[in-house]
Amino acid sequence: MRYQHFILPAIALAAPLAQAQTQVQADIPAGPLADALSRFAQQSGVAFVLDARQVQDLQTHGLKGSYGVEDGFNTLLHGSGYVIGKTAAGYRLVAAPKQDSGQMTDSVLPAVSVKADSERESATGPVPGVVAKRSATGTKTDSAIVEVPQSISVIGAREIDDKGMVTLTDALAQTAGVTVNPYGFDSRAPDWVMLRGFDGWYTSSYRDGLAQNVGITFLGVQTEIYGLERLEVLRGPASVLFGKGDVGGVVNRVSKVPSTDALREIGVQLGRYDRKQVMADLGGALDGEQRWLWRVVGVDLDTGTQESYPNGQRMKQKRRYLAPSLTWHISPQTSLTLQAEALRDDSSDDIQYVTAADGSQSSIKEGDPNYSRIETDSDAAGYQLTHTLDNGWQLQQKARYAHRSMDKHHIVSFFDVDPNELLRQARHDVESVRETAVDTSLQGTLTAGGITHRLLFGVDYDRNRAEWQRWQDMTSSLDMVNPVYGISIAEPATNSRDKQVVSEQLGVYAQDQLQFDQHWRLTLGVRQDRARTHLDDRLGDVQDNRTDNATTGRIGASYLVGNGWAPYASYGESFVPVMAIDDDVLFSPSRGKQIELGVKYIPEDKPWSFTAAVYNLKKTNVVSYDPVEFVPHALGLVRSRGLELEGRAELSRQLWLTGSFTALNMKILSSAIPEEVGNMPILTPKQTASLWLDYATGASGGPGLSVGGGLRYTGKRYNDAANTSFEDGYTVTDAAIRYDTGPWRFALNVSNLFDRSYLSGRAYGSYFRGAERNVILTAKYRW
Repeated sequence: MRYQHFILPAIALAAPLAQAQTQVQADIPAGPLADALSRFAQQSGVAFVLDARQVQDLQTHGLKGSYGVEDGFNTLLHGSGYVIGKTAAGYRLVAAPKQDSGQMTDSVLPAVSVKADSERESATGPVPGVVAKRSATGTKTDSAIVEVPQSISVIGAREIDDKGMVTLTDALAQTAGVTVNPYGFDSRAPDWVMLRGFDGWYTSSYRDGLAQNVGITFLGVQTEIYGLERLEVLRGPASVLFGKGDVGGVVNRVSKVPSTDALREIGVQLGRYDRKQVMADLGGALDGEQRWLWRVVGVDLDTGTQESYPNGQRMKQKRRYLAPSLTWHISPQTSLTLQAEALRDDSSDDIQYVTAADGSQSSIKEGDPNYSRIETDSDAAGYQLTHTLDNGWQLQQKARYAHRSMDKHHIVSFFDVDPNELLRQARHDVESVRETAVDTSLQGTLTAGGITHRLLFGVDYDRNRAEWQRWQDMTSSLDMVNPVYGISIAEPATNSRDKQVVSEQLGVYAQDQLQFDQHWRLTLGVRQDRARTHLDDRLGDVQDNRTDNATTGRIGASYLVGNGWAPYASYGESFVPVMAIDDDVLFSPSRGKQIELGVKYIPEDKPWSFTAAVYNLKKTNVVSYDPVEFVPHALGLVRSRGLELEGRAELSRQLWLTGSFTALNMKILSSAIPEEVGNMPILTPKQTASLWLDYATGASGGPGLSVGGGLRYTGKRYNDAANTSFEDGYTVTDAAIRYDTGPWRFALNVSNLFDRSYLSGRAYGSYFRGAERNVILTAKYRW
């Protein structure tokens, strides 16, 4: 199996190669390995290119005496998993043979993260197998997950492919602490995620570390999962690093970008409900020196869904996605990656069946296939710039401009006197979001008094302009006994909403990751935010403004016991401006606090990761919705406590597994809705669990037949604020069969194998049906 690596420039020292074989009188002090390699290259007078993240967190005792160039480099590199390699332009690091990776000399300290094989993981590159050991989401630095005092889950592109996941919520459904699609199956496939019981619609969405904002009402974030290298979940308060990151956590989508060894592929999919999809992931180098790299990811989808009208006409979804990117290695110290993304999604918009006048379920759709649809366009362009200074410090800037728009035609209905006549109102909503996000940071390492400080300083800015207009008029009613569809529905002409919300948030943050010895790790963080929001109700000629300032902090400690064990404790805070609007008044910001205790077992020499966490958090100004009018109110205080267990392991070359368990205890402490107080929020499961086993007849990921299967359990959910009605727990089964031969892969994936019928919940007068069995057949050609 080939894995992609990012090549980010760090250090380059130009010098004549003629000096390469001379003896060098080295005098290298103890300290970070990257700095030692740089100093030795200077003393040797040779050209040397290093990806700083390859040896990040590795230390050395130093080097003193007379050495040949290659001997000196290799002495410093022993035990790191790398040896020196010679190129026409100078020297670089190459993966050491397996038998060399375990050898140590007295000149080098043990590597903090040495892989058992010759691959070394990057925090933003592919996940080797199914077990990630590094991430940048928890600290904004390339850090070992075992050292981060907070819960992190990472799902790589290979796991997404092997399990046959086709939406972001599919991928997150088996993750501890995460609940997806609380309102059941949704043909529009929005990224609807709940983290530790809190709705992440407004706050959890990030792409490459930058916020993705939603609209005022229906315009959310849609992610084409085929465009992701990895999907990362940081649970718990994330405001110190991510500004709008809420107390429940964030979901960071890491994009596929150019690489010298990315696996190229084209593929087709066929499936139930007339699913037809083609996709391609292509890339490579534009020049022989590999200074210019390119990549293009594309998808074209045309599918029906499990929802249909009484006349048999099935609801549909069409999607087109294109994501080109270009990396320019300007110099050995500087790299620039340009990224763009365009997504077009056209879906039917009758997402629920009508509840009959007597409160029972029906098979009636309130809208019409000729009218009910939602078209979403999403365009984004940005860059990631990295420059490494001579002292090893790294300057990084990320920026993205995005424009998302939505054109939504839908019908709302209600009964008056006749239980067989459904009165209907046609609505046309137009919504858009324009956002600019920039994050600039400087990071580096200092050692003083025997303590190593990994410092991060940054400033980020986010500007978001959201607009929403609605037109609505009554239209023809629908006969519940003999419904007629395919009729002409007039475009509504009465303008009932015209609002704009402009928000700006500027944050300055600092972080220190302290290493006292081989055991203790301490993470400190602080952030100062200034948020300004302006509301303009242009139809009602009403305006409102808010300016809020907040300081948030984070502190956590981990103790590396040895053999991969690391207990930890942390405290974190969140500050989030609330986007929702109540009667033309902007809500006050939400604030949260959390204490988390946990233990991680992530051994260096095995592809295993097992984590456990317990937490206690509180969040203020939680948005509550009136059960009759569905009007938002933000007067709530909610407490969430829970236990989360998660495991990922490659038990052998043939067998791997993933599993998770969540026990959630939430309680509404105050609310504008009196019957909520003291109860569990609606549609929130008390327990969730998942288990997946995958067995390959050959090596995992290699030629031959592979079979996999798993279970997903969702526990009891309350349907009403008073907690008088609930839905029982349910379990669904998933399965996969794959066959790899040469460059070809054939796969059959089935979700809800036994077609278990269930309800996600019953709330706000609707029945929210779960996802039915889905079958997808995939063929891919890779090279």
